[in-house]
Amino acid sequence: MVLFIRILLALASIGIANWTGSLAAATEQPPNVIYIMADELGYYEPAFMGNPNIQTPNLDRLAAEGIIFRNMFAGSSVCAPTRCCFLTGKHSGHTSVRSNGGGTPLRAEEATIASMLKQRGYATGGYGKWGCGGRDSTGVPEKHGFDEFLGYYDQVHAHTYYPPYLIRNSEEVPLTGNSGGTQGPIYSQYVIRDAALKFIRQHHQQPFFCYMPFTPPHGNFNIPDSDPAWALYKDKAWPEDARRYAAMVTMLDRHVGEVLALLQELKIDNNTIIFFSGDNGANDYFKSPQAPRGVHMGNKNPRTGVEFRGTKGTLYEGGLRVPFVARWPGRIAPGRTSEHLAYFPDMLPTIAAITGTTAPADTDGISILPELLGAAATPQPKHDYLYWEISGWTAIRQNNWRAVQPNPNKPWELYDLSQDPSESRDLAAAQPEILEKLVGLARQAHQPVREGTFASTQRHERDRRAKFGKHDEAEAVELKPKGKAKGKATAKDKAASQSRIKWPAEGALPADSMRIVLASSENTANGKLAVNAIDGDPDTLWHSRFSGTKALPPHDLIIDLGTERTIQGFIYLGRQDSGWNGALENIEFAVSQSSDQFEAALVRTTLQKSKAPQEIPCPATRARYVRLRALTEYSGNQFASVAELGIRGH
Repeated sequence: MVLFIRILLALASIGIANWTGSLAAATEQPPNVIYIMADELGYYEPAFMGNPNIQTPNLDRLAAEGIIFRNMFAGSSVCAPTRCCFLTGKHSGHTSVRSNGGGTPLRAEEATIASMLKQRGYATGGYGKWGCGGRDSTGVPEKHGFDEFLGYYDQVHAHTYYPPYLIRNSEEVPLTGNSGGTQGPIYSQYVIRDAALKFIRQHHQQPFFCYMPFTPPHGNFNIPDSDPAWALYKDKAWPEDARRYAAMVTMLDRHVGEVLALLQELKIDNNTIIFFSGDNGANDYFKSPQAPRGVHMGNKNPRTGVEFRGTKGTLYEGGLRVPFVARWPGRIAPGRTSEHLAYFPDMLPTIAAITGTTAPADTDGISILPELLGAAATPQPKHDYLYWEISGWTAIRQNNWRAVQPNPNKPWELYDLSQDPSESRDLAAAQPEILEKLVGLARQAHQPVREGTFASTQRHERDRRAKFGKHDEAEAVELKPKGKAKGKATAKDKAASQSRIKWPAEGALPADSMRIVLASSENTANGKLAVNAIDGDPDTLWHSRFSGTKALPPHDLIIDLGTERTIQGFIYLGRQDSGWNGALENIEFAVSQSSDQFEAALVRTTLQKSKAPQEIPCPATRARYVRLRALTEYSGNQFASVAELGIRGH
């Protein structure tokens, strides 16, 4: 009788709709949950998705023994924001991490899958790339439910497989002999893989959540020549990086096989659900005239030739579609395929339903457990719409209608994916009522971002320098391990600029009272982020995106002053290195009480081609938000760059 009452109470707490997946939580040890996330693995790149190039026998086994979701979408089109959506169950209009700078933190109070499961008595471990808060921030994993996290906290740190150290619970784990770059005695993925397997072995007699956001196959495209996967591809007639990439995917597949073997050894296979996915849409890596979508065709169907538009970093379908499989012996029928429309915010409520846990009230996701189990008596709820935003992009999908705005200054586009999966025919003019409805929903979905904070950035910056083995230097001088990085201030540049530039400018609002609300683009690949324009350091800079798809003008920065102010003018400081790319020429400023609606420009001006601060006075105006719009620049490349932007007022 006592057991029966416990079952009834458990069913009541999780809802009758999910009872088929939660009975084990009431009668036995709750199921273990493993989530493996491959960094940058493209939609069509695993063999189970039809790819002819790359061998993935263990992923193929997962797919054959479980379910493939054909319409699973990432939370965002780049690394850090997508992880935040996954961990918090929120879409990117509500998350705290919406930029991809590398260390932007979760807020202290935010719940994650791990903190939710901790309350259920789960052991929680994470192994790989975190991306939701650098050391000494409110976003570190050990403050968000993880008993242990080993790997990289900052994404820049993760751009080498030979770092001098990894991070475990904010402390350094030395990898003796490594010095960053592309070579060293210790390959970090092996260390991370070993730690994940050790965690599973240590906690197999209690319920556990093992999160493996593994870094491969993200570049640098490095794999030891001694790895057995390299032998499969080393003689292929592809560029070397394409061969290395394929070997990294097959190596990752082998690590998945090691997880499966361990579960069987420990006799917990039937009580463990495994999810596997990419983290964002594919990049057109290793493209050529003969292979315009890349050697491995991550966004091109190898059977039909149909392509998904866009790549990682965009909000077209190709920037968001990810391969996704789930396996749970005895619960998920083998060999199934689902067309259900889902995305990363759905994973938190799904895992809550599987484990008999209560999900936080502020999530945007919907549990996909009914679809996983294929229970005919339990209909799968559907989203009214799916929403994304990143770096000035906005996208929304409702059933087969999809609206995209690539830039706040560009018109919305509308596509009917049932007839046009490649998003090649814009129907905005032909279907204005549908577009108006979707744009209205998108506006409702957006809330101003509220990021977490750092107590200190000293160790965070140290980790970023570790990519190059420069972690013990006072500051990073170069962005590249070898040679002078064009446009980056050298030590000589810095000394010269610091001797002649006094910043912050006298009478300007303090930089720490302002924050970036939106940037039409930023060049994340080399750290030229929007936040650099108001960080108080003349030797960093914001630059419009030029890596991958070049962003075109006008280029916008929208700044929140923190409260309503009387604005009396602006100060522009151009880049302080020896370069002129992006040095602004014609600009305008607008102000508003709202971050998403600006009237006519308050002031327009033509700047001088100068490294000195330039004053732009304006009529005294009360406002909270400022928009800088860069129209033209002196180098003729249609870029924009700002070292510092000051606001005069009170």
